[in-house]
Amino acid sequence: MMTLQEFKTKYINDLGHLYPKEECLSILQIICEDLLHWSRTDFLIRDREKINHLEEEIILRSLHQLLQSTPVQYITGIAHFYGHTFEVNQHTLIPRQETEELVDLVLREIKSLSCPAMIDLGTGSGCIGLSIKVERKDCAMSLLDISSEALQVARSNASKLAAQVDFFQEDILSCKALPGSYDIIISNPPYVRELEKEEIHDNVLKYEPHSALFVDDNDALVFYRKILKLAQSALRKDGKVFFEINQYLPEQMKQLAESLGFESKLYRDINQNWRMIKCWKA
Repeated sequence: MMTLQEFKTKYINDLGHLYPKEECLSILQIICEDLLHWSRTDFLIRDREKINHLEEEIILRSLHQLLQSTPVQYITGIAHFYGHTFEVNQHTLIPRQETEELVDLVLREIKSLSCPAMIDLGTGSGCIGLSIKVERKDCAMSLLDISSEALQVARSNASKLAAQVDFFQEDILSCKALPGSYDIIISNPPYVRELEKEEIHDNVLKYEPHSALFVDDNDALVFYRKILKLAQSALRKDGKVFFEINQYLPEQMKQLAESLGFESKLYRDINQNWRMIKCWKA
């Protein structure tokens, strides 16, 4: 049997060609916490302890999957987002830290609203809409996605969080109208251009759903255009649309919003990249 310290060294050595040292250790910590149910303190203080056979089997099996570039969240089946645990699988994107900032932005903006009607378009696992619903139980939240498999995951997450929300299966690009009228429309739609694929790690390219990630180079804002057109009739008075955006296309987003009758404001993320935009009727 190996000690935890020996496993830390093994993960660094075996995964070093895929991830930086600190990320290798972070991945092993996720395995220990989410699959072995260790505490964070356990991971820090149990270096010299021998790992039992069952735990060793889980750690080694996970390492084999990681060497195939499988994202650790798909190995554990869960992702941590905005203080909650969300079920994820190959039908849903793994939520990113930057997207937590979108949730923060929306929650700040709706502080003064009573019982706002909201919809999360392209919801995937439901992480955005459900995180907001948990914080603002008075809001009427709807989750919409084209994928029945993704909506199944979102339903499971809603149940675990005891969040009462409505679900709609719809293709945003072909729908003629949203299912209601809203104070707030939120979306983190596909926005990575094909030309940016070389920046994407294999654990994303090989495993996460491409339909939720990529858009054609020649029409990178196709989802934003359609959602803003739908918002023209679906937004209530003083309503707003919030998007996560491609960091390389902020000015194009502002121009698109203006061309469709919206004013807008851009926001940077923690890494100082243009990551979010708020739009409202001019």
